[in-house]
Amino acid sequence: MRVLLINPRFQLPIDTRTTPHLGIAYLAAFSENRGDEVRVFDQDIEEVPLRDVVREYQPDIVGITSNTPQVKQGWLAAREIKAVKPDTFIVQGGPHVSALPEEAAARPEIDVVARGEGEETWIDLCNTLERVKNGNANFRVSEMLDPKAKILDKVLGITYMTPEGKIRHTHERPPINDLDTLPFPAYKYFKMERYSSLQPAIDAIDKGKSFSMMTSRGCPYRCTFCSQSVMAEKWRARSPEHVVKEWHYLVENFGAQEIGLLDDSANIDRKRLYRLSELLIQENLHNKAQWVMINGIRANLADTELLGKMKEAGCKRVAFGVETGDEDILESIDKRVTHDQIRQAFKNARQVGLETVGFFIMGLPGDTEETMEKTIKFACELDPLVANFSMMTPYPGTKVWEQVHRNGGRMLVKDWQDYVFFEGKARYEMGPTTAEAQERKWKEAYRRFYLRPHRVLNTLKRESTWKNFPRTLSMAAKIVLPKKTKDEKVKAIIEETQQVAC
Repeated sequence: MRVLLINPRFQLPIDTRTTPHLGIAYLAAFSENRGDEVRVFDQDIEEVPLRDVVREYQPDIVGITSNTPQVKQGWLAAREIKAVKPDTFIVQGGPHVSALPEEAAARPEIDVVARGEGEETWIDLCNTLERVKNGNANFRVSEMLDPKAKILDKVLGITYMTPEGKIRHTHERPPINDLDTLPFPAYKYFKMERYSSLQPAIDAIDKGKSFSMMTSRGCPYRCTFCSQSVMAEKWRARSPEHVVKEWHYLVENFGAQEIGLLDDSANIDRKRLYRLSELLIQENLHNKAQWVMINGIRANLADTELLGKMKEAGCKRVAFGVETGDEDILESIDKRVTHDQIRQAFKNARQVGLETVGFFIMGLPGDTEETMEKTIKFACELDPLVANFSMMTPYPGTKVWEQVHRNGGRMLVKDWQDYVFFEGKARYEMGPTTAEAQERKWKEAYRRFYLRPHRVLNTLKRESTWKNFPRTLSMAAKIVLPKKTKDEKVKAIIEETQQVAC
């Protein structure tokens, strides 16, 4: 069959051409192994209209991934496809539709919603569709959705609407236990030359040489603000040997210069991560491609022995989810870590020579002017290379989402696209956590952290600052400059810089 996999446009106010979507890359690999013809369409980097691709390629089945800010773009993409080829079977997956499957299933352009981990569900759907279409010249998608035919009854983990307008859910699909059975993500289907790097503001990586990797899935911790709570709770890990094989694959076949680990909790089993580091050294991969921890690792499990071995194995940067500088709020979000453990983790990382990233959230439930001030001061005390301040966004499926709706909070977003990052807008209000205070302290946090003299000097010394200057400047201006003037000022400064460079 002809498979088309789509990453919908992610309408961030900054350049999003970083690295290929890992989930789509896994689905492409599964489809390739099944014997399908595969195409990937990443709307953030494509220049050809989707309609033209569908008209020329004539896909049998389309998979669309979607997180919350993308979901509406996913529906628009599906509508375009149906307009060109009405009986294309369209499946939508991702965190957002896993949390709110009935909403997506009710859309006329979406045929099936895949909940949770999607690879095995995707293959089941492909096998089922192929069986139904085989020898059926008059195939209609409605045949798949007819409950009387019971075609989809044995496909676990899906939600769909019947032709009579009733929502049906099949039983949950268990998460994949043996992750070593997963094929390597199929990056060959992506236009790699159009991607930059995972963290372009701080890394000077050649285009198309930065890759994502997942060495474990799931998270036993259920922080109240985390959208991963809609995915599998059971933590499962690939063996260090299997990870190293993929490392070789990326370096030898794609010339990888950077590998970013996207695990939610990579160091749950510190012995496994230590063993992975040992193998990278033994296989002489530690000097072939730097690696960074994109998401936070557990601060309470980040000792100098582990971090030192990671550094020796080529790790450049680790990240920690700090979230708040207020102890009571830290306990209320079920982080299960203390400020002293966080302090020690940053100290350990610096001691072994690792760069650090700290994630901080302004506007957690219960946050006030005083508690957000504590967060800013704590960030300055820890002084990571990168301090990422976000405003609390109650995503569907999270405990904070439930708190806001249950406790009389007020959502300030009117559209799923309003959940986009870096806009400087509060997403909700509840009790003392006002929108005005969140927005003001968020901007203040960035200014007070990054405009300290030693931070300005360090930024100017980094090669990536100048290699990606327009992007870096644009990001900074969106935070520092007033909204009504920032776009004009950014454009003028970039143009002036480019003229000088010429």
